[in-house]
Amino acid sequence: MGQLVAETIRVYQRSPFRSLAIGVLPGLAGILAAELNGWDRYLAAVVGAPVFTLSYVCAVGIVTGARVRDRAAARAFAAGVLTYIPFPFLALLFLLPGLAWFALLGLVVPVAQVEGLSLRDSFARAQRLGRADFLHAFGGLCALTITVVLSQGVVFYLLRGFADNAAPTAASLAGIAFSPLLFLGAVVLYGDQVARVGSQGRRSRRRDADLPDADHAHREGRSDAQVEPGPAS
Repeated sequence: MGQLVAETIRVYQRSPFRSLAIGVLPGLAGILAAELNGWDRYLAAVVGAPVFTLSYVCAVGIVTGARVRDRAAARAFAAGVLTYIPFPFLALLFLLPGLAWFALLGLVVPVAQVEGLSLRDSFARAQRLGRADFLHAFGGLCALTITVVLSQGVVFYLLRGFADNAAPTAASLAGIAFSPLLFLGAVVLYGDQVARVGSQGRRSRRRDADLPDADHAHREGRSDAQVEPGPAS
């Protein structure tokens, strides 16, 4: 989990301006939601699903180099909006159910954008990735969330106390600066889960790895002719 956070920070450092740009809209949306009360806050969070999903799609482009203006990106955007809508209600009592939901299906955005799968296949693939090592995915998202929340809190009080900024301005700046870590980290997590699924697949395919492959099933000679001794001199 610490490695996931560290790699996310390195990605941020490699593309600081592009990474900072994906935090502008979520940061402003967070300020708007903080001004609301009760169910209005959750309604605003649902309405803001396209904003957060757009930042997620752009984060996929930053980390993987995938295009953000093609059909795959459009499918990723639609899948991300559908996945995000239940999150505010799952997080109503506590944040952990919402993070567990994202750990199971939240990787659908990079799946659809990078692998170019259909919407249905993207959700199935995301679920397989999430279940490949659910504890790692869930713990990684928790670690990213804790890092972002604590960092935003520290910067908020510093800006408000020492720079004499108003509370909304300080909160907005802190959100813009640190919210990209959530989106970038989710894409880094996607790469981790793909590696885990791939390694599991390689292990299953190596059950008979001691048997050499035959180039031609009906050729003359033994199937392991590449190790036959040559004619005696």
